[in-house]
Amino acid sequence: MTIVLGIETSCDETGVGLVRDGELLGEALASSMDEHVRFGGVVPEIAARAHVSALVPTVREAMRKAGVGPKDIGAVAVTAGPGLATALHVGVAAAKAYATAWDVPLYGVHHLAGHAAADALEHGPLPERSVILIVSGGHTSLLAVGDLARDEVVHLSDTIDDAAGEAFDKVARILGLPYPGGPSIDRAARDGDPDAIAFPRPLTGPRDPELGFSFSGLKTAVARWVERCESDGRPVPVPDVAASFQEAVADTLTAKALLACERQDVRELVIVGGVAANSRVRSLAEKRAADAGITLRIPPMRLCTDNGAMIAAVGDLLVRAHATPTPLTVTAHPTVPLTRAQLT
Repeated sequence: MTIVLGIETSCDETGVGLVRDGELLGEALASSMDEHVRFGGVVPEIAARAHVSALVPTVREAMRKAGVGPKDIGAVAVTAGPGLATALHVGVAAAKAYATAWDVPLYGVHHLAGHAAADALEHGPLPERSVILIVSGGHTSLLAVGDLARDEVVHLSDTIDDAAGEAFDKVARILGLPYPGGPSIDRAARDGDPDAIAFPRPLTGPRDPELGFSFSGLKTAVARWVERCESDGRPVPVPDVAASFQEAVADTLTAKALLACERQDVRELVIVGGVAANSRVRSLAEKRAADAGITLRIPPMRLCTDNGAMIAAVGDLLVRAHATPTPLTVTAHPTVPLTRAQLT
């Protein structure tokens, strides 16, 4: 059985993982998040330089944890897109170098397919048919997925503006909470009342696309509420605002995900991506899925955010599906849509 080394450098995390036959053997992660905090978001050039410094040590650490050496590696998988162009180029160049030096096949992987495959490392092979909700800093999508390595991925809906994770970051900035916004709002919301403020549920009207997502208006509603509060000379109840905003996001995401399962006549829902680590999204999804008789799969929190294990997991699926390796001429695809797991 082939050991696949996966490399992820699409944003500010340098992730490396090793997977064989669906089993995670070892992984390592280096983050440049602290270097971006003072800017309130990821700076592409800083991220790229951090990847250059961290990649080789992270590969070595992952291999040490897995107890393997270069001669044990049978394939290399790498995120080829989407993501920050400069960051992606670092990972792709490194993957080409490793594949060439070790004389093993290379597989270019779509970042979002990696998030989908991450769940398989915890809960076993993905079902034959499922709805997958990918919800992260840059993406909010509902997908109909069959065999991830062989079949085309069908987009049921995508956000038309801000992704959910992006809205978390922006609302956190409005509330004076630190970057990244997702964990900050989750922590603040623990002391708040989710019913304190009736923030809107985006695209839930009778004339709206029933599976559509849009979080820009929700972010603006929070900003306007905070402005009114400040103009009246009242202190902003940060925990209540955070909890009410988080509830609006979780309510919208989970309601549409369960509706997608109904429309597709599937009984398996998989929720992945960084926002899947949010405590309210997880708890509300669990309740609603149980009430609807839907089997819910959500990876553990460490596999929700960007990591190399998820990319190795896709590579492992491609190897076992006897997919043709990606040519060494592959380059970064910063904005490529997800139609198939493999990028060339």
